[in-house]
Amino acid sequence: MPFRAVTTALFALCFVAAVSVGARAQGLDGSADAWVDPWDAPAVDDAGMSTADAPGSAAAAADEIDEVPVAQSVAPTLGSNAVQRMDRAIALYEKIKSWGGWPRIPQGEKLELGVTDRRVALLRERLVAGGDMTASKADPFLFTPQVDAAVKRFQRRNGLKPDGVVGPRTLEMMNVPVSRRIAQLRQNRSRLVEMVAKVAGSKRYVFVNIAAQEVEAVADNRVEFRQRVVVGKRDRQTPELSSAISSVILNPYWFVPKSIAVKDKLSKIKADPGYLKRAGFKLMAGWGATAREINPYSVNWSADTFNRYYLRQDPGKWNALGRVKIDFPNQHAVYLHDTPTRYLFQLSSRSFSSGCVRVKEVRTLASWLLEGKDGWNRGRIDATIAKGYLQAVSLKQAVPIHLKYITAWVDGDGMVNFRPDIYNRDSLYSTANAQY
Repeated sequence: MPFRAVTTALFALCFVAAVSVGARAQGLDGSADAWVDPWDAPAVDDAGMSTADAPGSAAAAADEIDEVPVAQSVAPTLGSNAVQRMDRAIALYEKIKSWGGWPRIPQGEKLELGVTDRRVALLRERLVAGGDMTASKADPFLFTPQVDAAVKRFQRRNGLKPDGVVGPRTLEMMNVPVSRRIAQLRQNRSRLVEMVAKVAGSKRYVFVNIAAQEVEAVADNRVEFRQRVVVGKRDRQTPELSSAISSVILNPYWFVPKSIAVKDKLSKIKADPGYLKRAGFKLMAGWGATAREINPYSVNWSADTFNRYYLRQDPGKWNALGRVKIDFPNQHAVYLHDTPTRYLFQLSSRSFSSGCVRVKEVRTLASWLLEGKDGWNRGRIDATIAKGYLQAVSLKQAVPIHLKYITAWVDGDGMVNFRPDIYNRDSLYSTANAQY
């Protein structure tokens, strides 16, 4: 079937809208091997501005920085019709496969607005086949504004920086075979079936899509808060779980887990025990009334040190949990929290934590969670944080929370979204054996 017919079918099925902003831009495996220590971050003030955010800074100049906001659709990922939308997507992609799929675009120089290249003709076919643009009678080898807009649409729905430039990352995503996309859709349909059933009876809930690196706060099947998050790196993965948020902790202490203390801090402390004071840590022994601070220069530092002592970071702007911790019971000891390294939210690839989930604009989420709780509005939250002392606030009613790994879904505008399988959890066909 000609590509114009493919396009007609795609538009008839309403898969032609703008898409949600994604999270990954590190290739198909989403690799981001550098773990960022939050306490080694640039300074940040309580307004959320980091020295790394300043114009001309290294962070501001990073290739991955993506200033495009998250999607504004009020339709939740786990909405009541999420599975039906996926069924339509699977049927559509099966038709695309029966029509011959889409062409593979050879590697070469990057393609961008104004470029004339024979590969642009293949790029056009790829974009038409995927429903990102309509067929055109323009010069097939010319990268026109129409092609530029279509590339940006493709990038957004694949979690890439929407700059309109077809470089290695975008090319890699475009060359994923249609059969592999069908397998990915089917795998994630099963996940959606499970999760939609779990949230069906919840008036309010929080959902973290680990693969998309976003969080949604949902009430009455409408998204009232959606924002970017930072999740665990590949060797410290954020777990999938369901629980219920019980409290919001303002100006939290951070008791450093032994594993992090040994892996990430011990070598720095051994080289210079004064590092602890500069980074806002205290070496502690005992708990509660018997807790006492230990002089780090009096310790013979080794891995066994943390069998006798522990590290505590007091509330403050350098605290690794930031100013807010959102707590819920779970066997993995993970939670949602603020962070001093807020420039990381600008990156399109955000797997930098040790497993917990760092939330952009977490105070807004905290305010949403505390609705109806004895006047705990945003103003009171900010005022309490400004005082600097620890304050734990129990929710009026526990709010269900679900952390799930979903790499493909259809958004509220009817657009199919894909994200890289950053943790290799998808059961996908081998690229080598898949058909284009």
